[in-house]
Amino acid sequence: MRILVISDIHANLAALEAVLADAAGEWEQMWCLGDVIGYGPDPNECVALVRSYNPVCLSGNHDWAILGKLPVEEFNPEAQTAILWTRRQLTEESRAYLDNLPPLLVHPPFTLAHASPRQPIWEYVTDGETAAANFAHFETPYCLVGHSHVPIIFQQVNPTRLAVYRPVYQQPVFLGDLRLIINPGSVGQPRDSDPRAAYALLDTDELTWEYRRVEYPVATTQAKMRQAGLPYRLIARLEVGW
Repeated sequence: MRILVISDIHANLAALEAVLADAAGEWEQMWCLGDVIGYGPDPNECVALVRSYNPVCLSGNHDWAILGKLPVEEFNPEAQTAILWTRRQLTEESRAYLDNLPPLLVHPPFTLAHASPRQPIWEYVTDGETAAANFAHFETPYCLVGHSHVPIIFQQVNPTRLAVYRPVYQQPVFLGDLRLIINPGSVGQPRDSDPRAAYALLDTDELTWEYRRVEYPVATTQAKMRQAGLPYRLIARLEVGW
């Protein structure tokens, strides 16, 4: 099966639409690794669009905070402002959908976690030490995570050795026999100095993974954020991908 893997949309409808247009006709199922909302200006529209594909979908830390499952004080000031604004915008229909999503699921041979298999809501897997510790917390060969907004692959070569791979785009890569932790990057708020929306295509029959990037009208999202009165830093970062 061909699967569209997305994460961290963060209520950026323009980015989500660009991803769906770019990948059109190439996938049969959607896996979303959480944080559909938060930061961005179109929370209900993004929930509705994701939901329309009947995806396998996780809940992320921003989803939880907006639902009141995490204290808003645990977030930085700009994120707090966006969380409180999103709470006021969210419809009961969107809230009910998000409230039923888990932060971790297992679809053998894949484990899906928003942040990490060890701490599915909050831990950032951005370095070798954290990745190495997390291999003990899932049993499947492969684990897909989001949360950091950075596309990366950690490979467990042996119990004491880890390999790290940066993305190569538009080129399917065989996943192989070694255990992996894989992050597809962020649709709506990339943080790897590349403002293009990030996603991946997974072929579960061939066991291949393909990183993709696509440009989207950043200015459209920024204009909506300005109109909503969202923080300047959240608006500016979209142009540069940090």
